[in-house]
Amino acid sequence: MGVRGSAVKRARERRKRVSIRRNVMNLSLPVLFSSLFQRLVAIVDIFLVGGLGAAAIAATGLGQLLVFVTMTVFWGLATGTTVVIAHLWGAGQRREARRAAFVACLACAAMTAVATLLGWGFGDDLAAFLGAKDDVLHLAAGYTRLVFLYLAFTTGLNILSAIMHGTGNTRTPMQAIILVNILHVAIAWPLVYGKLGLPALGVTGAAYAINASEAIGFLYLLVQALRLRYIRIGRPDPELFRRIWRVGWPVALERIAQQGGQLFYSKFIIGYGTAAYAAHQIGLSIESLSFMPGVGMGIAAATLMGQALGARKIRRARIGHREALRLAVLVMGTMAVIFIVLPGQLMGLFTHDPAVIEKGIVFLRLVAFAQVPLALSFVYAGSLRGTGDTFYVFLVTLASMWGIRVFLSWVTAEWLHLSLYAVWFVFVIDWYARATAFWWRYRQRDLHAVII
Repeated sequence: MGVRGSAVKRARERRKRVSIRRNVMNLSLPVLFSSLFQRLVAIVDIFLVGGLGAAAIAATGLGQLLVFVTMTVFWGLATGTTVVIAHLWGAGQRREARRAAFVACLACAAMTAVATLLGWGFGDDLAAFLGAKDDVLHLAAGYTRLVFLYLAFTTGLNILSAIMHGTGNTRTPMQAIILVNILHVAIAWPLVYGKLGLPALGVTGAAYAINASEAIGFLYLLVQALRLRYIRIGRPDPELFRRIWRVGWPVALERIAQQGGQLFYSKFIIGYGTAAYAAHQIGLSIESLSFMPGVGMGIAAATLMGQALGARKIRRARIGHREALRLAVLVMGTMAVIFIVLPGQLMGLFTHDPAVIEKGIVFLRLVAFAQVPLALSFVYAGSLRGTGDTFYVFLVTLASMWGIRVFLSWVTAEWLHLSLYAVWFVFVIDWYARATAFWWRYRQRDLHAVII
């Protein structure tokens, strides 16, 4: 009787793991594709302007970097929104979740107005501070101003996707970003090179294409959010905003630390010349395709963790984390092999400049060794955010980005005057340190004591 009971229990556990694994896949795959296609908007711009030369590539990459820096606060708001809504949704408090979604939308609108004014007024100064040469600065100015002018569509897509992720609906945001990509390619190519009777606007044409496509994607998500009743319009609840921001503000600081450090890191790369920065930008675009699975699994881990803890299902939360981690390592480990074996072919898809390709090959082979720690970092950090432990994630990011990447890059480039490749290797050291710190914290975390 005891043996039979044990067998039944094991069979039940296997079914539970399979169910959770399927849930992880159902959540993470749409997020994976959403993240992939969202990143493709930026990658397509780099790809399209590649025919205009290294200065155009560097200018577009610099403009994108400034927008990413601006989005740091919005990513904090989005993470807080996802986690709080996931907890409320998992606890069956759907009305409160819808009210939280409305509060998040209002906060996003107010923050966007401020960011648009600052980006429009100071974007050029920041590009100059980073050391961009005159040819790059001239091209970056028009691109950056246009993207900031219509920033509301970018932030709107971000917050509506975060709301839906919290409810467990990851498919609708995926549909929206696929729509954005299709429209972006259809609009960008003729505007950049003057096809189909349209003027050849170069780098500026790429910015127009981003604005138009994201506007349509935002409207699609807004209609779907209202139709599916994810948002309840009414009087704003300050307490719900405080709950969102209590989770979100460390994420905002984390992103500021990350992107601010990335700015200084880019400044060191620019110091090695336009070809070096162009190779860096193309390499990042290619490498971003590999960490999209990690991003997807991280968001899935945060959502599953939040919903499971909201329902007080601790074992389910732990199993969901393990399944997300397993899938992320498998996919990103595969991508590492591709970067080692086919770096030249990948670089050749974006540029024919031999100097850029030569440097980019080394970059891709170096970052191949960071793929597994990247996978670990994304999933462990996602699970920690799902528990509300966002302040620790911020502290690790701050210490690793500034204490390791920026500091060691300064020592390598400015003090020791080593090669560009040594500066790139610092990137790998950074991610190994983060993976270790996040792993340790998750092992120490008592999920039974989590309250958001």
